[in-house]
Amino acid sequence: MVKPSLGPPQRPTETAIFARLSRLDRYLPLWILLAMATGLLLGRLFPWLQGALEAVKLGQTSLPIALGLLLMMVPVLAKVHYEELGRGLRQRGLVPLCLLLVWGIGPLLMFSLAWWCLADQAALRTGVILIGIAPCIAMVLIWIDLAEGDRETAALLVAINAILQVLGYALLANFYLQLLPQWLGLQGQNVSFSTADIGKAVLIFLGLPLVAGYLIRRIGLRFKGQRWYEQRFLPRLSPWSLIGLLFTIVVMFALQGEVITSAPLLVLRVALPLLLYFAVMWGLAFALGQRSGLSYRQCTTLAFTAAGNNFELAIAVSVSVWGVTSGQALAGVIGPLIEVPVLVTLVYVSLWLRGLLFRSAQG
Repeated sequence: MVKPSLGPPQRPTETAIFARLSRLDRYLPLWILLAMATGLLLGRLFPWLQGALEAVKLGQTSLPIALGLLLMMVPVLAKVHYEELGRGLRQRGLVPLCLLLVWGIGPLLMFSLAWWCLADQAALRTGVILIGIAPCIAMVLIWIDLAEGDRETAALLVAINAILQVLGYALLANFYLQLLPQWLGLQGQNVSFSTADIGKAVLIFLGLPLVAGYLIRRIGLRFKGQRWYEQRFLPRLSPWSLIGLLFTIVVMFALQGEVITSAPLLVLRVALPLLLYFAVMWGLAFALGQRSGLSYRQCTTLAFTAAGNNFELAIAVSVSVWGVTSGQALAGVIGPLIEVPVLVTLVYVSLWLRGLLFRSAQG
C-alpha cells in the first residue's frame, strides 16, 4: 500500500477560491459594469434626475449616496469581533507601517502624480491632491471583506485613520496645496477648511455605521447566541453590503453621467494619476506587509487600507470651498468611478496571490 504524502498542505487553486464565493461575489465585476451602465443611462435619459438626487443632502453628500454608503458599511461592521480589536495593536510593526503608507507616502505620491499629469489644470490638480490626503474610512471595509482580509484589524486601522483625519486633514491640505508648492517654486493655493465639517463627515460615514454594526452584533449574540448569529443571520445580512455598493454606483453615475459623457478627455486625465496611485500603493503595501512577515489577511488589509481614499470627504471639502460645479469637485466625483473597478480587480488579484504566496487560506 502506498502511504499518502505528508508534504506541505496544498495551496488553494484559483478554481477553489472562485467556487467559495457567493454568486453575488463571484460575478461582482459584471454587476458593477451593469450598475455603471444603468447609472449613465438614467442620467442621460432623465436630465431632471440629477436635481432630484441632489435636492436632499446629508452634510455635503447626496442623501441617496449617503444611504447607499451606510447600507454598504453596516453589514461589514456587524461581522467585526470587537473584542479582538486589540490584536492589531499587538502585531509588531503593523500600525506604524500603515501610518507611514497612509499619511507619509500616499499624500506625497498623489501630490507628485497630480503635478505630473495635471500641471496645466489647477482645479483638477487640487481635487486630486485633496483625494490623496484623505484615507478611506468607508468602502475600504468592503474590499477587505471581499478579499477575506482581517476585519478586526481593518476596523482598528479605519478608526485610527478617522481620528487622524479629523485632526490633520486641514494641516495636510495647507501643506500640499500651499507650502510645498511654494518651496518647490510651483503655484500654490490659499485654502481654509472647517474642522467641524471634517468631523461631521467622519461621524456620518464611520461613526453611525460603526455604532449600528456594534449594536447589531451585541444584541444578536446576547438574545440569539453565536451559532444563530454567525450561521443564520450574517449570511442573510451580508448581501446587503454589496447591494448598497451597487446602488451607490448607480446613483453616482446617474449624478455625473452628463459630465462623464460630455468631457471624456478630462475624465481620462484625472483617471491616470488615480490609476497609478491605486496600483503603486496597493502593490507597495502588500509587498511590504509580506516582507514584514504579516499573514495574508493582514497583508491584504494593509494593502486596501493604503490604496483606498475618502472621496466623500474630498468632495464635501471641494463643494464647500469652490462650489458644486468646480473642477475640484469634478475630480472628487471621478475618483470613486475609477476606484471601484480598479479595487474590485485588486480583490481578485489578492485572492490569487493568497494561493501563490501563502501557505494556507487561513494565513
